[in-house]
Amino acid sequence: MMFNHRYRRWPLALLIAAAVAVQGCNDKPGAPPSAAAAPPLAPADYAPVTVQHQLGSTLIEHVPQRVVALDMNEVDFLDQLGIAVAGMPKDFVPHFLARYKDAANIEDLGAIVQPNLERIHGLKPDLILITSLQANHYRELSEMAPTLHFDVDYRDSETRHIEVIRDHLLSLGQIFGKSALAREQAAALEAQVEEARRITQGRPEKALVVLHNNGAFSSFGVQSRYGFIFNALGVKPASPTAEAGLHGQPISSEFIQQANPDILYVVDRTAVMERRPVMDAQSMGNPLLRQTNAWKNGRVIFVDAQAWYVTGASPTSLKLMIADVLKGYRD
Repeated sequence: MMFNHRYRRWPLALLIAAAVAVQGCNDKPGAPPSAAAAPPLAPADYAPVTVQHQLGSTLIEHVPQRVVALDMNEVDFLDQLGIAVAGMPKDFVPHFLARYKDAANIEDLGAIVQPNLERIHGLKPDLILITSLQANHYRELSEMAPTLHFDVDYRDSETRHIEVIRDHLLSLGQIFGKSALAREQAAALEAQVEEARRITQGRPEKALVVLHNNGAFSSFGVQSRYGFIFNALGVKPASPTAEAGLHGQPISSEFIQQANPDILYVVDRTAVMERRPVMDAQSMGNPLLRQTNAWKNGRVIFVDAQAWYVTGASPTSLKLMIADVLKGYRD
């Protein structure tokens, strides 16, 4: 994504300092940002922003006041910057954004994959944020308001996943006149990634990322929606097989046994889609999986399924995912 801002790499010490500082920059805890949280820039002070993205070019001529976010990643970006949300889908809201679900002043726009266009139109938004999940509605949405596409690749995050998240954060910071806060958030993000790489560097463990869906498993390798786990975070893959795609490659318990990962990360899709508790070691009592190094050494990590499956491309979800990844390296 291209925008009118040049980002330079920060020294690690400064990144870590900013990571600490940004903790005090959030809005009031327990409540979504309100329209009064940050007074808008005066029209005379605002420089129009043009953003180039995969679906076209979007011009924002003034600070948006009524923002629609059609993806939970986008809601989290806005939350981190203290920007009010006028409307959002409320079918699958992750736990770290739970306060938005019942907020009466935030319109429920239906489903993430099939938002209610009539309700969006009725809100009279002046900015709409979408991802590839809503890309087929881009033309209709663009007729309602400037529509910005977040260029994250949900099918293959092997390359530039962290950079795409960072760039989108900085772009939103520029649009809303919050560039300083966005840079602090970007610094915190970089610091978390660098710390993860420091921990994984030189470690011999090999890991497998699998998604559980009603008793069946899919594997995600270096070319998949979780490819950045291996590329950006330095995790060594237990399987060289390329499993590009949104839902991974269907695998058997025998596959997991033969791959014999030292660390096994389990994303419980069933828990998300059917709103059940995330599975644990007892409920996953598969005799073949019990033969893996991961099981024997207590390194089967049942990850935060909402962060990994519902989002996975926002500041908060990335923080939670990194924390899950590092659980596999605890001695």
